[in-house]
Amino acid sequence: MNDEKKILGYYDYTVLLTYIGLTFGVVGLSLIMGGNPSGAIFCLMISGLCDMFDGMVAATKKRNRNEKKFGIQIDSLCDLVCFGVLPGLFVYKFSGESYGGLAISAAYVLCALIRLAYFNVCEEERQKTETGTRKYYQGLPVTSVALLLPGFYLLGGFTDIDFRYIYISLIAAMGILFLSPFKLKKPKTVGKAVLGVIGVTEMAILILGVVEVI
Repeated sequence: MNDEKKILGYYDYTVLLTYIGLTFGVVGLSLIMGGNPSGAIFCLMISGLCDMFDGMVAATKKRNRNEKKFGIQIDSLCDLVCFGVLPGLFVYKFSGESYGGLAISAAYVLCALIRLAYFNVCEEERQKTETGTRKYYQGLPVTSVALLLPGFYLLGGFTDIDFRYIYISLIAAMGILFLSPFKLKKPKTVGKAVLGVIGVTEMAILILGVVEVI
């Protein structure tokens, strides 16, 4: 079939979770602008869950070279929106909309962008000579914000501490770690299960506290 007669892109089941994750990321951005932090955090966690399993789903199909390259690109573009722009805007909006908060939030998004673009280049080169997935991360993965930011958000609900500066400090530290050249072993089945349990627990606490938002 002539590619010029096909709608652009790929739409099989291997990219479905990535598309769903991006959709929740966009919804989360709209909730931030509407002053709904709990709803935005919920969307961030849903995006995180989608990202956790999209690679496993994609691995169930034998993809050609272009499909694999497309998967790398859309995964990183989705991550930039969901785990870069969404947390950055969240922290700026709900830390008082200060100039300092804006500067650090912008720097955080920039760090996420640089990391993801660098990963794309390295991953394409790696796949030319290696098969399978990477055994470790280089630097802190941007998706970690989907567990850390909700955790701090929920913790703030149980204390009287002003978390505005804590949010700013959190993403400042994460931005630095995104670009730091240390190796972090990728979690295997047990590790993923533990992270999944933490995420589901955070989500359950959030839902129980803000049922009217969901």
